[in-house]
Amino acid sequence: MSLREYKRKRTFETTPEPKDRKRTAKTLRFVVQQHRASSPHYDFRLEMGGVLKSWAVPKGPSLDPSVKRLAIQVEDHPFSYRSFEGTIPSGNYGAGDVIVWDEGTYSPMDFNGKSKNKADKQLREELQEEKIKFSLEGKKLKGDFALVKTRARGENTWLLMKLKDEYATTEDILEKDRSVVSGKKVQ
Repeated sequence: MSLREYKRKRTFETTPEPKDRKRTAKTLRFVVQQHRASSPHYDFRLEMGGVLKSWAVPKGPSLDPSVKRLAIQVEDHPFSYRSFEGTIPSGNYGAGDVIVWDEGTYSPMDFNGKSKNKADKQLREELQEEKIKFSLEGKKLKGDFALVKTRARGENTWLLMKLKDEYATTEDILEKDRSVVSGKKVQ
């Protein structure tokens, strides 16, 4: 898992974004960051192989199983990016405000007490197979979700969808628009 593309796109002398990879946690982590850039979106990030695999989700996640959201896979981000909140200054890649909209732990859907290493390996295999099924335990997002690759709109396009479970609802989760870390909203 390389951070080469992430580093190539950034000038670390002028952006507060984290540069280096930091040690991972004992459990697999996920984060969803709301990003007010030139095109407002949500960055959906799953820890795999020591980095954050990342997808830009223009309309944000949904808890409604009938809704499928476009998710565009972007470059891997360092694990330390999961706690990043702040403003990426004008003139930098991705300029705009970023908040931690949601965060928590996650696992493959059929986790069954596997070790973190086995769970990580399974998720990376599912990524290669272009269909990832996982359970989130976040502050806003809970339950089973899937990311499925589609070629309908380009090479890096996926669909993010909520699967039917006890957490499925038609409630608009995006109305909960504050950071789970700082309580701030994007400006």
